[in-house]
Amino acid sequence: MILLCTFLTLCLSAVHSQFPRACTTDEAIRRKSCCPAWKDGSPCGSLSGRGQCRNWVVFVPFAAGKVPQYDDDRLDWPHHYYDKTCECKGNYSGFNCGDCRYGYHGEKCDRKKTVVRREIRELSLLERKRVFSYLALAKTTKSKDFVVLTTGDRHHRDTYRFVDATIYNVFAWIHYYSMKPIMMNSSFDWSRSYAHQGPAFPGWHRLGLLFLERQIQLLTSDEDFALPYYDWRGEKNCSICTNDFMGDNDVQAILNPYSYFASWSSICSGYNYDDAYCPVVENEYQMEMLRRKPGTDPLADRLPSFQDVEDTLKWRDFDRPPYNSRARRSFRNALEGFLRASDGLTLELNMHNLVHIYLGGTMSQVPISSNDPMFVLHHCYIDKIFELWIAKYNGTPNTYPDNNQLGQGPNECSTPYFPCYRHKDLLRKSTDFGYTYSIYEKSQMSQGQEQQEEPQPEPQQEV
Repeated sequence: MILLCTFLTLCLSAVHSQFPRACTTDEAIRRKSCCPAWKDGSPCGSLSGRGQCRNWVVFVPFAAGKVPQYDDDRLDWPHHYYDKTCECKGNYSGFNCGDCRYGYHGEKCDRKKTVVRREIRELSLLERKRVFSYLALAKTTKSKDFVVLTTGDRHHRDTYRFVDATIYNVFAWIHYYSMKPIMMNSSFDWSRSYAHQGPAFPGWHRLGLLFLERQIQLLTSDEDFALPYYDWRGEKNCSICTNDFMGDNDVQAILNPYSYFASWSSICSGYNYDDAYCPVVENEYQMEMLRRKPGTDPLADRLPSFQDVEDTLKWRDFDRPPYNSRARRSFRNALEGFLRASDGLTLELNMHNLVHIYLGGTMSQVPISSNDPMFVLHHCYIDKIFELWIAKYNGTPNTYPDNNQLGQGPNECSTPYFPCYRHKDLLRKSTDFGYTYSIYEKSQMSQGQEQQEEPQPEPQQEV
């Protein structure tokens, strides 16, 4: 556990967030600099030409004189914490430029590799067990590079502290942290988020999946590892909620003890207070176990249909004013599930949101939903639909709209990642990030049964 003393916290307006471990040293905190040394001993690997330590440029999404009064620690990430961070060159990346850009490997990051994300039912039994064992390893292995923030009171900076977390729990915490309500004028607004309810939604979740996928590749030394997805279109029930796949459950939503994830607990669960950041991290006995109860919520008694997906893809505009959950004729809002995709006008539960609520349990508690590995499979399919839209309408960073939503501007950095990933730069084809999706042929049979073909490594053009 890493404790930040009160003196340093008060002097520096509380350096707090998901941080590279190397940036929580006393010196880094005092200097407000997150430019860790690479193995050549120089900050950001500057002696080896990997990157440089640079003064941070603040991307302010509001016009002069119109900036609202806010005291949220995540806005203008990471300027609230550091004046300097690493800027990596070429294909180098990472908080100290010691890693490679997504899709590149090797000491000099000069080997391009594209992995194929496949539907989980395309995987053989051996391949499926490998994925589950890798996830279990990530769930139980402490991250050597990152720590997470915990506090019981966001209003009092002297209560913030950093603690260790496993690799998967860091991933789950990132989603939780970005989903917490935005604090303005010392009050909380749940209608705003850094990961949802705005144009950043598809790209932010794309980056989260890339982060987890890369961390597992590094953990296992398996460059071929790719996350699977779950194509839920038209299913009458969750066909992968069995012990052979993601786990069966009883009437109390408890996973079957013989399922792969029965022993998993949920970081940041049980204390979902607006003014808290994950007050329970270290004591697993105080965390909730994973829960799942598909199809029992009357608000979500079905999964999205084939037609829902087709209707979502017919909206050409990536997003439209007011760039939130009330946007009409918006691909993003239809995909996120606040909009009836067929008419583009009626606000209703559908698509992404519908699946979360349908699955119940942990998945229906959106801030902590990333604790369930079902979250990964679900969001990989959401990302596949996003990729189909990009291919259909030739989406580019220039497609990302200017907007004044907190934390969602095109040039703002995705919270809370290092180095900076601007929201608009995540609106690119997936092969730019080193992955693609298999073509998974699925019939529209009444029982939601699947008709499978051999996985194909080429980028798909149809769902």
